[in-house]
Amino acid sequence: MPGKKSVILAVIAVLILNSIALFTSCARPALDVVALDSGKVRGTQVEGVWTYLGIPYAAPPTGGLRWREPQPVKAWDGIRDCNKYGPVCPQPKSFMYDISNANEDCLYLNVWSPAKSSDESLPVMVWVHGGGFRDGAASLAMYEGNNLAKQGVIIVSFNYRLGPLGFLSHPLLSKESSHGVSGNYGLLDQVAALKWVKQNIRSFGGDPGNVTIFGESAGGTAVCDLMVCPLADGLFQRVISESGSFGDAYPAARDDTVAKAEITGSAMAARLGCDKVDDVLAAMRQKPADDLIKAAYSSDTAFYSVVFRPVIDGWVIPENPWSMFTAGKQKKVPLLIGTNANEGSIFVMPDPKVQKMTVEDYQAYINNTFGGNAAEALRLFPASSKEDVVPAMVKLRTVLGFAAGAMHAAETTAANGSKVYMYQFTRVPDSPLKMVGAFHGLEIFYLFGHFKADRVAISADKTDIALSQNMMKYWTNFARAGDPNGGDLPAWPVYTTASQQYLKLGDQLTVDAGLNKEYAGLITSIAGR
Repeated sequence: MPGKKSVILAVIAVLILNSIALFTSCARPALDVVALDSGKVRGTQVEGVWTYLGIPYAAPPTGGLRWREPQPVKAWDGIRDCNKYGPVCPQPKSFMYDISNANEDCLYLNVWSPAKSSDESLPVMVWVHGGGFRDGAASLAMYEGNNLAKQGVIIVSFNYRLGPLGFLSHPLLSKESSHGVSGNYGLLDQVAALKWVKQNIRSFGGDPGNVTIFGESAGGTAVCDLMVCPLADGLFQRVISESGSFGDAYPAARDDTVAKAEITGSAMAARLGCDKVDDVLAAMRQKPADDLIKAAYSSDTAFYSVVFRPVIDGWVIPENPWSMFTAGKQKKVPLLIGTNANEGSIFVMPDPKVQKMTVEDYQAYINNTFGGNAAEALRLFPASSKEDVVPAMVKLRTVLGFAAGAMHAAETTAANGSKVYMYQFTRVPDSPLKMVGAFHGLEIFYLFGHFKADRVAISADKTDIALSQNMMKYWTNFARAGDPNGGDLPAWPVYTTASQQYLKLGDQLTVDAGLNKEYAGLITSIAGR
């Protein structure tokens, strides 16, 4: 029998151990300082969500690193305070938001984590912002991730190089590359950000094996590009594409090759006055970023036209993405995809050329654009009076510029054996914006739960708030398990090539089928493959 003294000592030891364990468990939840592979960062807690802003995920792409693959971040000592967004990437001025803090050193990301400790394994959603590959930033108020993170997921957003800094091709850049191609630097930044997530997200309580990439407009196109990008293999498990997929209205007919893009790059060199010097690339790399932006867009008067964008280079993008989806070469992952009911309104309605169009002008435009498909296009998008022209152009841009790609991605991905969920956003808030309907980008305000962001404000009522809450649940459920359904949400059926069912996100949540099916024949005829 042990002595009384021994028993007392044993009890004291147990109490001490329990106290240490209790103290450790109480101290552990604080994620204010997180260790990354490049150094330690300090965040702040806002409404129960740990927030880290302005974390560098790649070296500054400046000087000799301009127009090169993103390079690793230089490690730092001590603790880096991450309580403000990094600079936005250089871009043209925008009437939508303030970009006064633009700097070529812009490869930073942001993390919102509701985890209480790094031992959790929460789903991760990585946001790719839109802007036509020419503008935008992860730091825009509409993308603030706190509300989504409260649904029990980790949100990551990041900047990537834009315009001529992100997508310029040039024969000499291709020659100096070990891959023999140039361009797609912005997409390579996206791959680098996803690799950063895979390497570091556990420290924030995230699961690197459960990553959803989601994006809108150019971001929606980018995530579809990543579905066919070999460099992104294993970096994500689910995809959400909003109002984007394959870019322009006639995706398969447009060959965005490196050779074609190099012609634009050579013209840029000449416009900068660098084409006749001994070292053209050195001269171009010495030009201030602002000079490049001015040279790229000074003669660009079209609203949001895309001059620099991803190219088919055989490396980052092996083939035409539309055709790769047709052939079933996209990654076999669950896909949630959709468009808004009036995508074309904000592109068409402000365009003075469209406003001045007569019926004859419209018919000439259709004939020049569609050639052998012109008669069918005029039948499907008729305009018998001048008053019909703008609505016809809005519908044409909505269907052929956005819905066509979403339809193709949904059909081919479902045929490839992956689960697909399709939506159409139809809600029109009761505000001065009513005249443009369910416009391009409107769903973002609902998804992130911010009805006033940057220079746009939406008058939200209880219907808008309820739709926002439901969308956040659908999106985060999908990120969690590859299925948006759960809880008391109205059922969202799987899209199949037979049923073609989709969910209308509007005043109410309703299921319909055959979205834009009357245009399918024209789309197939235009696409060709």
